[in-house]
Amino acid sequence: MADTILEIRHLSKSFGSHEVLKDIDFTVEKGDVTAIIGASGSGKSTLLRCVNLLETPTSGEILFHGKDVTGRGVNAPEYRSHVGMVFQSFNLFNNMSVLENCIVGQVKVLKKSKAEARENAMRYLQYVGMAPFINAKPRQISGGQKQRVAIARALAMGPEVLLFDEPTSALDPEMVGEVLSVMQHLAGEGMTMLVVTHEMAFARDVSTQVVYMNQGIICEQGPPAEVLGNPQKQETKDFLSRFRNN
Repeated sequence: MADTILEIRHLSKSFGSHEVLKDIDFTVEKGDVTAIIGASGSGKSTLLRCVNLLETPTSGEILFHGKDVTGRGVNAPEYRSHVGMVFQSFNLFNNMSVLENCIVGQVKVLKKSKAEARENAMRYLQYVGMAPFINAKPRQISGGQKQRVAIARALAMGPEVLLFDEPTSALDPEMVGEVLSVMQHLAGEGMTMLVVTHEMAFARDVSTQVVYMNQGIICEQGPPAEVLGNPQKQETKDFLSRFRNN
């Protein structure tokens, strides 16, 4: 159990009378790359937002190193510095430069000095290939470049887990590869990741476990070779057949 970072137990989430997540259970071990797949509206993004405490679960527990973070008195910003998130729409601060975007959280949440935060930010901007653009504002760079900055910003906080909410779905096709390649590199270095994605090749080739969601429940989960290569449930087969026909 020493390497278990997150445990999701009996997690449910409703918006009014609409139950979006129903009794979700899964575990994230150190070094896991979990691909969460499923049709739009199956609850994937809501699940990630609950894990990051951007949504409050209706019931159930989210255990981070064995401690339930859904209770009262949890410091959400501090928790999020350990469980970072990369959004579909980048969520960069438009009035700040690329470098400032990667410094601000470190100074405000981690209480680092400006100099230390800058050095750390530069290391990760270099890592994602964005060091030449440190003075640019988000509007001056492409979608793929924005997403790489967003990944650098998340990494600069020193997270144990990175959550990716459809990180390539807002990108032009030619920019998808540059973001996936950074993510593949991170996976190769042992970064623990939860990735909501429609990129089936990434799920097949990079992830260590695949979770298929349908209508708010986990329909099937396991290693990619099993879930993608030999699905047991008809719903999973139907969902995957759309990708095979493309």
